[in-house]
Amino acid sequence: MLKRVKTGVLDVAYEESGPATGAPAILLHGFPYDIRAYDEVAAILAAAGRRVLVPYLRGYGPTAFLKAETPRSGQQAVLAADLIAFMDALEIPSAMLAGYDWGGRAACIVAALYPERAKGLVTGNGYNIQNIARAMEPASPEAEHRFWYQYYFHSERGRAGLAKNRYALCRLLWQLWSPNWRFDEATYARSAASFENPDFVEVVIHSYRHRYALVPGDPAVEEIEKRLAQTPPIAVKTIWLDGGGDGVSALPSADVVARIQRLFTGGCERRIIPLVGHNLPQEAARDFADAVLSLG
Repeated sequence: MLKRVKTGVLDVAYEESGPATGAPAILLHGFPYDIRAYDEVAAILAAAGRRVLVPYLRGYGPTAFLKAETPRSGQQAVLAADLIAFMDALEIPSAMLAGYDWGGRAACIVAALYPERAKGLVTGNGYNIQNIARAMEPASPEAEHRFWYQYYFHSERGRAGLAKNRYALCRLLWQLWSPNWRFDEATYARSAASFENPDFVEVVIHSYRHRYALVPGDPAVEEIEKRLAQTPPIAVKTIWLDGGGDGVSALPSADVVARIQRLFTGGCERRIIPLVGHNLPQEAARDFADAVLSLG
């Protein structure tokens, strides 16, 4: 059921399923996806008695800014602030948090900085908090070529390309990031409708420029960004999911995995799902739902 709630700077559209008295689980999508990624996961969790909430992130679908003067920021700190505000508006003191890509970043930040708000964490691709101070350090050539879209968005040509060709561009990203997933056009079109949000382009462009320190952030969340610069540990029990066929976030080496797992001080179990790409919940709904359920 589609619902709406005002959360300070946003009018958030979200779907809710399962019993109202169930333990809450908040599922957070990434770019370029939307809440349709969680249709099957939500059904599994609702059937297991969970109260499932799946919000459209800022810039997606029916979610709207309340004021024209609010910065159309897509930086990591605002995504976390949006999640806290969403929970506050619905009077949810603590919930199971699960996400991937942008949504995984929001969930990781809340779990790191506000652990009392997270009963557990399911995160795609591990520790998703950005180290902006080191963003200009080059990765391996193999990793760098996967980020072409980010560098494209750094230019005004890229902004114009996203605005003009958002349907085709985002469809290409789906194909590149999930090379083993044979989604049909109808499946993609259902999510692509969310990219017609009037703030989609501005939020996306800001996100991919801010993470490289190319543009200023929203002053309202500056204190959060300062705390994130310290690489805070996550003291919440976590399941880290990786897709064995992820076309944008390749499987890390053993030494990198060991280093990342040390940041999860509350315990972290890593699960690799063979052949699955970047869109973890939509490609492997049962595995994703099982991860949520196994945390309690």
